[in-house]
Amino acid sequence: MKKFLDYRSLNTDVATLLLRLIFGGLFIRYGYMKLMSYNDILPMFGDIIGIGSELSLILVIFAEFFCGILITIGLFTRFAVIPIFITMCVAYFIAHANDPFDTKAIAFVFLLLSIVVFILGGGKYSVDRAFFRKN
Repeated sequence: MKKFLDYRSLNTDVATLLLRLIFGGLFIRYGYMKLMSYNDILPMFGDIIGIGSELSLILVIFAEFFCGILITIGLFTRFAVIPIFITMCVAYFIAHANDPFDTKAIAFVFLLLSIVVFILGGGKYSVDRAFFRKN
């Protein structure tokens, strides 16, 4: 009964779940849109880090779509958020470096949220917890 009334623990667990679902879900959407428009986006996608536009786009799709799925279900959450963090760093500090803050604000918010997801991990309601729980 005492554990049920411990609202802070429950709130933290639910907040972590909601953060993961929203954050991961948004990246799934962005990645899916890029995946479905691959041939249209590729000619406009810049080679801003010197690895080629096609490889850059593939890595962004991997980070957004596939890592977004892992984050949403809470599987390898801390590992899955690293490619998203890197993608948002490139977007904020390189791709949009000279743009006004309003243009690059979303990349900044996602960069900060990726740090929060990394710190929190998958949380109580995640596949990570089910598979890798220490007894």
